[in-house]
Amino acid sequence: MVQVKVSEGVLEGELVENEYGGTFYSFKGIPFAQPPTGDLRFKAPQPPKPWQGVRSAKEFGPICYQFSYTNHTLDNMSEDCLYLNVYSPDIKPTPPIPVMVWIHGGGFIWGSGNDDLYGPEYLITHDVVLVTLNYRLEALGFLCLDTPDIPGNAGVKDQVAALRWIKKNISNFGGDSENITIFGESAGAGSVACHLISPMSRGLFKRVICQSGAATCFWSRAFEPRERALLLARQLGFLSEDDQELYHFFKTLPVESLVNLKLQITMSQKSHDRIYFTVVDEKDFGNERFFFGDIVDAVKTGTHKGVDIMTGYTQHEGLMALAISDAEEEIITSAKCYRDFFTPKHIQTHCPMIDHFKAARLIRKFYFKGEDMTADHLDQLIKFLGTDMFAHGVMLTAKLNSKSNTVYFYKFSCTSERNCFSSFFGVGHLNKEKSMVCHADDLAYLFPIKVLSEKVHKNSKTFKLINRVTTLWTNFAKYGNPTPDNSLEVKWNPFTAEEQDYLEIGNELKPGKSPDKEEMECWNDVFREILPKFCA
Repeated sequence: MVQVKVSEGVLEGELVENEYGGTFYSFKGIPFAQPPTGDLRFKAPQPPKPWQGVRSAKEFGPICYQFSYTNHTLDNMSEDCLYLNVYSPDIKPTPPIPVMVWIHGGGFIWGSGNDDLYGPEYLITHDVVLVTLNYRLEALGFLCLDTPDIPGNAGVKDQVAALRWIKKNISNFGGDSENITIFGESAGAGSVACHLISPMSRGLFKRVICQSGAATCFWSRAFEPRERALLLARQLGFLSEDDQELYHFFKTLPVESLVNLKLQITMSQKSHDRIYFTVVDEKDFGNERFFFGDIVDAVKTGTHKGVDIMTGYTQHEGLMALAISDAEEEIITSAKCYRDFFTPKHIQTHCPMIDHFKAARLIRKFYFKGEDMTADHLDQLIKFLGTDMFAHGVMLTAKLNSKSNTVYFYKFSCTSERNCFSSFFGVGHLNKEKSMVCHADDLAYLFPIKVLSEKVHKNSKTFKLINRVTTLWTNFAKYGNPTPDNSLEVKWNPFTAEEQDYLEIGNELKPGKSPDKEEMECWNDVFREILPKFCA
């Protein structure tokens, strides 16, 4: 047992044996804000209240009430969910230790900072402090009525509250408050990318890692958020559009009504869109706003200067899109039947219908060379979905950020028995022989992931991959450079819009230029002609 004093009182954690070497100190379930319940539902998080005596930090706090697509037996869920966990190799080091703060993904719908997926055992062997956290999800975290009572962005304001608490208290756990890296995957990466342009987050971190997500991915920002809230109200049987009546309705709903939502936002909504509530352009009501304005303009001019950035995507991101469509056959049928299925989402949102078909014709010509979409073209369909959802936005943001910040770009293609997420997402049958690297497969090389049954032996080829990936990530957190020496026998050069240096992180490390060059050039040409704002 070990005790640490923080701003609210004394915490008692424990010293844990790490099966991958050494020991670490564990502090779980630390409140970083008041419970966002009752009148605080949908509101910005409030500072945590102090406690008397010693508070036990040996159990995880409740996670946000949710429906998980990968674990239908979740328990310990509550609206009272604003807790974080700190893992440190040394609570009294000299000098203090670099800090890595993990923001989990899950489509802003599910997930937590708990160790079922995000345990510290791999990363902490590299002498970093790891912090994981919870935040409000789905409608609880991102409902927006464009009113003072429900202005939106509560979930990312939760993340800001956690980062402020970490900045203030992490030195008590041995962490360096001047060397904090925030990192995340998917919706976590979208969150991290938005912190990079948020006025609320300025000065709270030194570096960021965005894995398979960016501020310019279409799902990172909610289009017409009030309309989404009104649609949800109507779907739940409430027809009034009066602001106060709506607020009372949403505030008093049972929490079960605000999770596992299925909304048809528009008649033409694509079947692979399932993120309804996310970051919004927040109206000014005299309080702190997490984000406001145009997202591309913000990335161009509002990116926090001097923050180092690492970003990239996995080799077959689009495999997941077939899973979240609810019906794999449905999405394939739509791709066969509807020409405008291949309209990039940003063009679908911002441009008239005539441009939808123009863009779709250009995109289909690139992927299918004039042939009809059939089951034999599934690989090409997966490539399109992955670029629409992830790769185009990640590349666009990297190009824009590289004009003012140091950026390291990667493409992740490791394959081993750790590549498990296609099975988690229910599309493993598509991946039996092709060794696709699915969205989120990179997570298994950073975290133990308890649901994987097989333990990784330290002398195995797989553990060498894990050690290589965690070395790259922690080197970046420590030094702002993933390859500061020749220990990995590779030099990873910074990315620029002109040269587009990147690192292929596969079973071998291979430097290269212009990842997926022809595909990215096609998309860039389409956007340059139809929607230049999303072209770089």
